[in-house]
Parts: sequence; C-alpha cells; structure tokens
Amino acid sequence: MTTDDSSLYLEVTFESAVEKVWDAWTNPMVIINWFGSDPNGKVLKAILDVRPGGYFEITFQDADLTRHRCSGIYEEVQPLRNLTFSWEWKSEPGVKSSIRIALTPEGKSTIMQFEHKNLGLGSKHDYAKGWQNTFLKLERLLAASS
Repeated sequence: MTTDDSSLYLEVTFESAVEKVWDAWTNPMVIINWFGSDPNGKVLKAILDVRPGGYFEITFQDADLTRHRCSGIYEEVQPLRNLTFSWEWKSEPGVKSSIRIALTPEGKSTIMQFEHKNLGLGSKHDYAKGWQNTFLKLERLLAASS
C-alpha cells in the first residue's frame, strides 16, 4: 500500500479467477454481499450500469445504522481487465475523485491493482483503512464461493 494526500494505491491478490473478481465489481447482485468497510455493515441498494458513460450508485449502512451513498460515472470498461470510474459521496458534494482497478490473472488467482486518485484534503474519509477493510470482505466472499 502507498498513500499520499492525493492518492491511495493497493495491490491485493485474491485466490479466485479473474472472472469472479470482475463479477464482484460489476454485478449488483454480488456487490451487495461485500461492499462497505464495516465488517457488520450491509448494502441496501446497488445500481450498476457498467459501460463507458454508465452510472453507479451504492447505498450501504454500517452496523451503527449510519448510511452512506457513493456514486460515479464509468469512464473505462475493459471486461476482465480494467475498470475506471469517478467517485463521489452524497455527504460530500463537490468532492470528486477517481478509481482505477486493473485485474491480472495469475494462475488460479487474480492480482488487483487498485488506485484511488485525486483524494485531496476535502474528504473526511479514511480511505486507506476503509478500502483495506472492504477488500477483506471481498476476499472472504470470493474464498467462500471458490
């Protein structure tokens, strides 16, 4: 993991095929099972129109009932390889950032390179901790479905 004031980079290896990791990011019926950093939180609604120019919106709730809603526009969609999209919180209007996910198959595993850019100082979120916790949930989901 590397981070500075403007970006966060994580590389995660999942013991799952690239198709399953891609599906976890692009299928609303799968993303509802892992998205959000609270280990006991849950997704309430996921709308994903995964195509360049398509919109996504995910509403999730922490165990303490705090609700969050993030949304954005897909910029680049290369199935099983790359996904790039803008990122905004409903609670922080005007604070926009960008996420890029690159997937590389490695035998029966998948290496995910994740970059969240243009974070600036306008957001109150601890992105490093949040994404690490979120990816632990994804890792558990993928392991259970393998």
